[in-house]
Amino acid sequence: MNTVTENREYVIDAAGKRLGRVATEAATLLQGKDKPDFVRHLVAPVTVKITNASKLDILDKKKEDIYQSYSGYPGGRRVETLEHLGERRGYSEVVRRTVEGMLPKNKLQKLMMHNLEVTE
Repeated sequence: MNTVTENREYVIDAAGKRLGRVATEAATLLQGKDKPDFVRHLVAPVTVKITNASKLDILDKKKEDIYQSYSGYPGGRRVETLEHLGERRGYSEVVRRTVEGMLPKNKLQKLMMHNLEVTE
């Protein structure tokens, strides 16, 4: 039995779309759940490219959502809003963090995130 895996490439245009819709589509493709040969314990051979991240349709209410990180030290919790993160690091980082939150929290999460490319 010869199994040949070819790397599939998907391009998602984020212009005028909602952040959650784009992130859900990207997370589904990164996991390989759109194909009948899906297995949980392997990283799907796909590359997902998201273009026009700065042209996302984000509501004013959503711009107040909180993105946080924790260093592990006492008092090491960093909190910022989506709007501030978008200004500071760019909206590609907002999309990247949103997709990462939708992937399973296991050893494959980091490997799946390497297959994601986001451009503004």
